[in-house]
Amino acid sequence: MSHHKHTAIPVDDYPVYDGDDLGFRYTPSHTTFRLWAPSAQHAELLLFHNGETDYPFRIVQMDDDINGTWIAKLEGDWKGIFYTFKVSIDYNWSNEVLDPYAIACGVNGKRGMVINLNETNPEGWDKDLSPNFSENNHPLDAIIYELHIRDASIHEDSGIIHKGKFIGLAEEESENKKGFSTGLSHIKSLGVTHVHLLPIFDFNTVDEHPHSKTLYNWGYDPMNYNIPEGSYSTNPFDGITRIKELKEMIQAFHKNGLRVVMDVVYNHTVFAEKSNFHQLVPGYYYRHHSNGEFSDASSCGNETASERPMMRKFILDSITYWLKEFHIDGFRFDLMGIHDIETMNLIADTLRSIKPDILLYGEGWAGGNSPLPEFMRAVKHNVSRLNNIAVFSDEMRDAVKGSVFDAGEKGFVSGNIYKTNTIKSGIVASCTHPQVENHPFATDPAQVITYCECHDNYTLWDKLNLSNPETKPEDIKKMHLLALTIILTSQGIPFLHAGTEFFRSKDFVENSYKSPDSINAINWSEKSKNIEAVEYIQSLIELRKNHPAFRMYSATQIQQLITFDNNTEEGTIAYTINAAQANDSWKKIWIAFNGTREQKSFTLPKGKWTPALSTGKKILNYSDKFTLTKFNSAILYIA
Repeated sequence: MSHHKHTAIPVDDYPVYDGDDLGFRYTPSHTTFRLWAPSAQHAELLLFHNGETDYPFRIVQMDDDINGTWIAKLEGDWKGIFYTFKVSIDYNWSNEVLDPYAIACGVNGKRGMVINLNETNPEGWDKDLSPNFSENNHPLDAIIYELHIRDASIHEDSGIIHKGKFIGLAEEESENKKGFSTGLSHIKSLGVTHVHLLPIFDFNTVDEHPHSKTLYNWGYDPMNYNIPEGSYSTNPFDGITRIKELKEMIQAFHKNGLRVVMDVVYNHTVFAEKSNFHQLVPGYYYRHHSNGEFSDASSCGNETASERPMMRKFILDSITYWLKEFHIDGFRFDLMGIHDIETMNLIADTLRSIKPDILLYGEGWAGGNSPLPEFMRAVKHNVSRLNNIAVFSDEMRDAVKGSVFDAGEKGFVSGNIYKTNTIKSGIVASCTHPQVENHPFATDPAQVITYCECHDNYTLWDKLNLSNPETKPEDIKKMHLLALTIILTSQGIPFLHAGTEFFRSKDFVENSYKSPDSINAINWSEKSKNIEAVEYIQSLIELRKNHPAFRMYSATQIQQLITFDNNTEEGTIAYTINAAQANDSWKKIWIAFNGTREQKSFTLPKGKWTPALSTGKKILNYSDKFTLTKFNSAILYIA
């Protein structure tokens, strides 16, 4: 059958298979396996009784089928059996691998497992619905909270029973020793709308065996894209447990009014040569230099070729699977600047046809140079060519706290007056504004994630301490809260790093991707010590949710309704929002920031102002000098 297969065809001319049955399809009477490997002369399916150590009890020669695929149909009930594939190309046999479409596996993702997906559904899963997060479920109404599964519960004072596990975050009413809420209850009480989870697919570095020593990684080293990570489950040996427990967690989030965003890393894989992609179809799924070497725009050793039809199909199939099977509410694309624009738009259109109010955003940059030209890639400056996919504003991030590339550089909140203009640009979500001299990269506020920290680089707390070594902790706290105030009152989609509401530190570790729990765990004891800060952030979030003036849906509205005071003192910013025209219950909102070490005075616009959140308590009248103490902010309104 396979005489017509040969490797002389250039990779770009490989046949494209557009069916929806790659991987396995299980029924109690038979199971069918289909593999795409167009350059192979032979393909084998190996069957095992366990997920790790035994020898195959049967090797099945697969049949050559349409459009570069191979097929094997097994009669009988194969549920619970483990499997791998091997292909022969030019008389060389590949390593044993899982195919990219595997949906269940044994420990450490070594072998696939045949399962009945219906058995992975928790009770009531068919009735699980995404909660509404606003009247319109508009992306700009989202408030994102970025969280790592293990960080959330592993601390001794988390009060969570299943520490470090998916189901630990499904526990309700957990609290620390002082009686303050932790985990899911804490996140719910904050008022955020979306919880962004660092990678939850099966990644390589953490050994899933119960007593292993490698316990921690962020997970940006993809192994099996369509399988949940086993170290977050209570039983990594059984393929069903990890799927069911992740669904239980998502169900608990939904029940508590929270949507779930999945961090996806389709831009590179943990292995290059040894990856299942390259073993099955060498030279196809990755970009290469003309000398045949793997190109490396990810700075992780390789970069995937999203522009190739079968890689594009894989990403689309994979992300659609997560959306449908796991009820995911949004996706964050790691190093999205590596992917081509056409693929990203196809993803956006496909996902929205299934779930119109899905939230999509990504990093608008790459980690290095790519052979695919920049005008074709989903980088930040091409955001207006993307179909409603937002990008992170690294300008706003660095303006608030100082550059992430220079630990000592101060930001606006610690007195760097040269950052004032960039903060104004961030306030208007990097769109054009008549009073702001900026290089706007956005044409719509929904294209911008407004943030000042994430899992990468130093936490906000650590960065402020490093760049202000002589400053007392109480002043650092003021700077910190000023930073979060700027983020939560600016236009665009706000994004918070978990634990920032009680000054999370990682002990000055800049890149904690594989640091131990002692560095990465969210320290729930800190919540008790900083409860006023937590309550302040809760109030800010509530304010944002109650007032549409902070989340205008168009750049035109922002240009027309926001007016900056151009005469404020150096190192300060003040602006007025004509809130009534943004359908707000308040007529006007006045916001002021003082990033300096001195008390500053502001002249209020005309009217009778009332403090919403501020250092001043009395009602103020026009011509009043309004003063702000160092590193402070004020939000006033006219009802």
